[in-house]
Amino acid sequence: MRELFNRYRFFFLAVALLLSSLLLYSYSLRNKGATTFFERAILTFAAPFQAGLDGSVKFFKDGWGDYVWLVDARRQNRKLLQENLRLTAELQQVEEIRLQNERLRNLLDFIDDVDRAALPAQIIGEDASNWARTVTINKGSRSGLRDGLPVVAAGGVVGRIIKTAPGSARVLLVTDASSNVAALVQRTRSRGVLQGRGAKLTLKYALRDADIAVGDLLVTSGMGGVFPKGLSLGKVEIVERDELDLFQRIQVASAVDFSHLEEVMVLVGEEL
Repeated sequence: MRELFNRYRFFFLAVALLLSSLLLYSYSLRNKGATTFFERAILTFAAPFQAGLDGSVKFFKDGWGDYVWLVDARRQNRKLLQENLRLTAELQQVEEIRLQNERLRNLLDFIDDVDRAALPAQIIGEDASNWARTVTINKGSRSGLRDGLPVVAAGGVVGRIIKTAPGSARVLLVTDASSNVAALVQRTRSRGVLQGRGAKLTLKYALRDADIAVGDLLVTSGMGGVFPKGLSLGKVEIVERDELDLFQRIQVASAVDFSHLEEVMVLVGEEL
């Protein structure tokens, strides 16, 4: 304490002198009507210190007020940011539900056209290797599914069930090389067999003289006992004819976008 006093003794003495002068001046004002030369000197000497003191007090007062305001503003901003993140997440969930409902409505409309009892399912796994093209759905034997049942989407044919478990089933896609579906050209009723070729499809056994053109829609013929008649399979992209070949070489784009496929319908009943 003594070291602090020794270090700032001139400052303390100045403050003491200033306070004493102000007290003396205040007392004089209450007891005298006129200002003396001594009082004017004190006022002149004390004015800079008083102005500095007032400025310091105002500075710290304003600084403290600004600090409190900034702390409160930061707290409010943090609260608003958290609320914004929460509302954004809720909006994303609502949008996802809306899109899912839209896809399900399209599926239901498609099933109404098919006129078959169907069970909705979601895709929970995918195998798109070079050896097989299959997906796994979240319904199985507990839901009444069995091997061989056709699986469709709003766009058209997806594939057929090849393996079931109590809570899931494996679906062989029409794009798999081992998949073969009896098909018709909707416009001309020309027949063929649609076979998978990875991301594309090919129509086999279409006679060279058959009227098939780019853009023609292929549908299921109903033969084979798996898929009902009239389901969309895809559209013709390439048609090649060779005078030495008995059949045309036809490439088809699938009616279903498998890269964005999320919900499907399993046809479980006979035609109504």
